[in-house]
Amino acid sequence: MPPETAAPAPAESPAPDDDLTAPTSKPTDEVNARPCEPSWSYHATSKNKNYHKGVGAEQANYNGTSRTAKSTFTSDVTATVGIAFTGELKTVASVAIASIEQKFSVNVSASLTARLGNSISVDTPARKTTYARYGVYRLKSYGYNQYTYANCTKGVKKNVTIYTPHRIGWAIWEK
Repeated sequence: MPPETAAPAPAESPAPDDDLTAPTSKPTDEVNARPCEPSWSYHATSKNKNYHKGVGAEQANYNGTSRTAKSTFTSDVTATVGIAFTGELKTVASVAIASIEQKFSVNVSASLTARLGNSISVDTPARKTTYARYGVYRLKSYGYNQYTYANCTKGVKKNVTIYTPHRIGWAIWEK
C-alpha cells in the first residue's frame, strides 16, 4: 500500500477582526473609532521682535559738555515680568511656551526676574541725553487657540498675540 499523504492544510483566511479593506465610513462613525480628547490647543504661527518691559524708573543723563562723557545707570528695583497677551489664551502658559519654543527655536519663559543693583556704563555724546531702562525683553509672537471636540472636529480659531519673557537686560537710547 502506498504511504498515506497528508491533505494540504487549508489556506489561512483573515480573522473577522482583521481590517484588510478600506473603511466604508468616517472613523468617527465607526463603533471602534478612538475618540479625541476634548481640549484646547495653541499653535504659534509667526513672531515679531523683542519688546522691552522696563522695571523701575526710566533713567536719563544729559551731557552738556562739548566732549563725550561716561554715564552709569544702576537698576533700583527688583521685579518679575510674566507673559502678557491680547485675545483669548485658552491653554495653560506652558503649552503656549512649548509651541513658541518649538516653532521658532528660541528659549522663552513664563516669567523672568530683573534684579536690583545691575549697572551699565555707556558713552553719552556731547549735548545729548542718554536714557536707560532695566527690565525684561519679551518676544512678541502670534498664534491661535483651537478647541478639539470628542469627535475630533476642530472649533473656531481664536487669534492671540503673546509677549513671552525672553531675556533680561538694559534698553539704552539717546536723544
